[in-house]
Amino acid sequence: MANELDELTGPVNAEGRDANVIERQIPVRVGFGSTLFEIALWACFIIPGLIFQLMKVGARNYFQRLQQKIQADASTIDNYLEQRVQILQNVAALVSKAVDLDKEVMKTVAAYRGGVAPGADRNQVQSQVDMAFGRLFPQVEAYPELKAHAAIADAMQQNAYLQKEITAARSLYNDTVNQWNSDIFDWPVRQIVAARAGYTTRIPFSASAATKAAARQNFFG
Repeated sequence: MANELDELTGPVNAEGRDANVIERQIPVRVGFGSTLFEIALWACFIIPGLIFQLMKVGARNYFQRLQQKIQADASTIDNYLEQRVQILQNVAALVSKAVDLDKEVMKTVAAYRGGVAPGADRNQVQSQVDMAFGRLFPQVEAYPELKAHAAIADAMQQNAYLQKEITAARSLYNDTVNQWNSDIFDWPVRQIVAARAGYTTRIPFSASAATKAAARQNFFG
């Protein structure tokens, strides 16, 4: 039998294809067969029915713990974003004393004067902070005395470090979301519990259109 996916004969899309995260939550459902399965356990064998009931309690507790982990992972991303906003504010304050800063940078700084609002869209915050840094750092590079400023140089290093930490935190968050999305369809116990609880799949982190466009730029050209 030939390979279903043959890399030698195609079809091949020479233009390539960008990957996008679908913004859709899929509800978990079970049919009458699952109900019949549970009835059979109780009707024919009392002990298996009791065991299955205990397994459902365990699955329910498992999902509650997993939801808390998803929340904790999301909170970690928020903490790093908050730190990046603080660095942006500090650097902007230092640079503004020496040069007339770009108005867009000052608008972003002013928008987050009180920090990142709870429940704010992480993608939007990240995109806005990225653009602000993108406008701020070229101005720093243009002034040797600013570039040599110890506090600014330290802030630039901290920003680079936090960007890496945010990437790692997002990967961890996506791993947990992937675990959730897989486990809620694990029949019979977990899927039945998830369906009765009204659970749906969760949407993993996705980069904004602006971030994707920036990633395609030629940084060294």
